[in-house]
Amino acid sequence: MSSPSDVESSPRPLPVPIVPGGKDAEPEEEKVCAVCGDRANGYHFHVMTCEGCKGFFRRSINKGVRFTCPFSRSCPITKAKRRQCQACRLQKCLDVGMRKDMIMSEEALRLRRALRGQRRREQPGEVTAEVTAEVTVEVTAEQQELIAMLMAAHQRTFDPSFSQFTHYWPAVRLYVPSSQPQSPTQPGVPTEWPLSPRVACPDEDVLPDVFSMLPHFADLSTFMIRQVINFAKEIPVFRGLPIEDQISLLKGSSLEISQIQFNTVFNTESKTWDCGPHCYTIKDAMLVGFEQHYLEAMLKFHISLKKLQLHEVEYVLVEAMLLFSPDHAGITQRDIVDQFQEKMALTLKSYMDQQHPMPEGRFVYAKLLLLLTELQTLKVDSLRQMLHIGDLSSMTPLLSEIIS
Repeated sequence: MSSPSDVESSPRPLPVPIVPGGKDAEPEEEKVCAVCGDRANGYHFHVMTCEGCKGFFRRSINKGVRFTCPFSRSCPITKAKRRQCQACRLQKCLDVGMRKDMIMSEEALRLRRALRGQRRREQPGEVTAEVTAEVTVEVTAEQQELIAMLMAAHQRTFDPSFSQFTHYWPAVRLYVPSSQPQSPTQPGVPTEWPLSPRVACPDEDVLPDVFSMLPHFADLSTFMIRQVINFAKEIPVFRGLPIEDQISLLKGSSLEISQIQFNTVFNTESKTWDCGPHCYTIKDAMLVGFEQHYLEAMLKFHISLKKLQLHEVEYVLVEAMLLFSPDHAGITQRDIVDQFQEKMALTLKSYMDQQHPMPEGRFVYAKLLLLLTELQTLKVDSLRQMLHIGDLSSMTPLLSEIIS
């Protein structure tokens, strides 16, 4: 899976063929933008484009603008006419394969540029007292009040012991023998395998029953989503939004916030999620029906996020930042949502600068933002796979509503 953290830095260098003959060799063929035909300078959002179409696509998606074509929605998009119809230009971007999920937020871009600039200024292994002083910011009284309010909301609604997760289908981990069994297991008889790092793996002749964990997964996801909803309702700014905006924010963020909460119980040594009496591995998700490439990327995300050693306050601020994203579809009070998210982002940055010692902690915030961009890609992929798996709506109406 390509990572969005690789896409917006600088254009991917175009390969220059080495042709024998030196000056007798023919000049390299000029690369053209797949959208407007102008000269391209690299791959942007998965497609060879020019700088103009790259910037137009990012701005259009980030701002959530809905363009309207005044004609028949078939305007020609060329270098000379690309500014005449924004609706057709955006549609052309999508038609040639430019990907929304590879767009980084403006905040993530600014942080990464600052990160690279600081690395260029510093010699390897050297961190001066002057640099350390520049990045240290005090948490203000207003930010402390915001942290206290969010922590209270989190503690009232999040159950880290999963003791309240009581109404669910049992976790059935079934494997069925292959057509040529080599083990003592009788053909056709399901083999239950409690997937735990302390239990030996099944023989190679045993195949997974892909959907045996699906009912349990649906109940667990619904339990997590309800916690997210209760957390949001504890926040006054959220309660003050129109009900339509509240629904849009929850539908757009619940799965991402659930992953952040799952990371708090992730064990990097055993690579398991220790949810009180329940212990889950990546193989459990295979028994739900998720594809291996997605699960490998998700496991890598959880390992990377856990390595940042975030404090509980930082996890909660991240959850609130994900909830109040103005990029979610259907938001009417976009300015209010945007301003509150910015306030939380600044609070998180100040808290991290104060809590994470230098020099190791100077890049934690930037690394976190890049991981959150990867989380957006994972969410898109998980939604696509859940819709493909199907059959969730009959078990959990709430989960069906979130992924619809």
